[in-house]
Amino acid sequence: MTKEQLLSLIGDSGQEHILAFWNELNDAEKATLAEQIQSIDFSSVNSWVDGYVLNKPKQEIPADLTPADYFSIVPETEDVAALYENAVKVGEDLIADGKVALCTVAGGQGTRLGFDGPKGTYPTSIIKNKTLFQLFAEQVIGLQNKYETELKWYIMTSCINDTATREFFEANNYFGLKAENVFFFVQGLMPVFDQNGKILLASKGEIAMSPDGHGGTLLAMKKSGALQQMIDNGIEHLSYFQVDNPIASVISPLFVGLHHLEGAEVSARSLTKTGPFEKLGNFCMTEGKLAIIEYSDMPEELATLTDDSGKLAYRAGSPAIHVFRRSFIERVTDGEFSLPFHRADKKVAFVDASGTEVTPEENNAVKLETFIFDSLPLAKNPIILEAVREEEFAPVKNKTGVDSAESCREMMQEKAAKMLADAGVEVPRKEDGLLDCVLEISPASYLTADALKGVDAPVRGEENYYA
Repeated sequence: MTKEQLLSLIGDSGQEHILAFWNELNDAEKATLAEQIQSIDFSSVNSWVDGYVLNKPKQEIPADLTPADYFSIVPETEDVAALYENAVKVGEDLIADGKVALCTVAGGQGTRLGFDGPKGTYPTSIIKNKTLFQLFAEQVIGLQNKYETELKWYIMTSCINDTATREFFEANNYFGLKAENVFFFVQGLMPVFDQNGKILLASKGEIAMSPDGHGGTLLAMKKSGALQQMIDNGIEHLSYFQVDNPIASVISPLFVGLHHLEGAEVSARSLTKTGPFEKLGNFCMTEGKLAIIEYSDMPEELATLTDDSGKLAYRAGSPAIHVFRRSFIERVTDGEFSLPFHRADKKVAFVDASGTEVTPEENNAVKLETFIFDSLPLAKNPIILEAVREEEFAPVKNKTGVDSAESCREMMQEKAAKMLADAGVEVPRKEDGLLDCVLEISPASYLTADALKGVDAPVRGEENYYA
């Protein structure tokens, strides 16, 4: 495209400076910049700048806010117990019939873990050093074997790690899965703004861009053809989770079945918060709609509020595990679709008006991203099902400490120990109750505790791998 055509696309957004060095670029650089410009919705730029850059949006807490109800993981009545029993059967039938697919959000890098590469390629298991991707793949294999089916796995990457992720799967022969059943798609990008609302240039011929957040998953699925593939394959539900949580059930029969029976367009798992300020979003109701209020936005008086039983009123926190009905994804991505942006102030290197490269020492830029939970108010009949933390949530976010690779490995071992104990296998422990062995179980062979019945007991003080 010519410079004049690109200026026409930029229109009256006040961002003409991104073409300031056009005459200095070679043909390849011009093509790259032109492609970036064409990808940006310049008709919305002024509203983005006004709403999120020049003015910092403040979370207004609705006056009618109340804690959201949820299905307790332990059924509280005989009727609920019967519902759960039926839901498991329905969920298993949906899985066996190929009506359920899974989606992993995997656009991040392992930087905070001191790891150079896509986070999904981070070695996580305690004995075999299996990566996050392999641990999920083995769950998929276990489900396929149990239900004699094939499952589609959608993996959202980013422009930063897409190539490396695809090459990693190819190099590992897709961990035994069929390549045609693994669909990679790249999340969208947003331009990065300076604090005056001007789009930053990463170089003379490149706009500074950043991923648009996990809220971009649904639209990226449509743009990439993933949604159309779901339609073509008759897939009705999508099980969604994040790559840094290796003990999450990639597909839970109970969760999927309950979601289906309740006619929910979007469903969510919840965790009982460990305290009022745990860094989990709070499930709430406002104006008759389910929503999440971020932990950082929750007023202290609400975060610490207790109910008549003395429990936290807002105790249901979000571990970012969902099920989406395919028809919901079709509906919300048909035509104009947008979720509210969330602002993040960051340090971003850039090229200034003179063409000089600048590396800032303080925050100089505003990144805009969307969050998947903001789709909840758009959904009909959304439900929440409580999850057992020790069975569903062990995030790998930090190198050490809370939510670290270290804590995750401990939880993975405890989950393995519980599976063995539930199967009637004695697990050696020390006098203080800590494990007196090292455990790892492959879900490809032992998906549930029932499958472990009759296996040899772990050897005290040694590594024990169940493959």
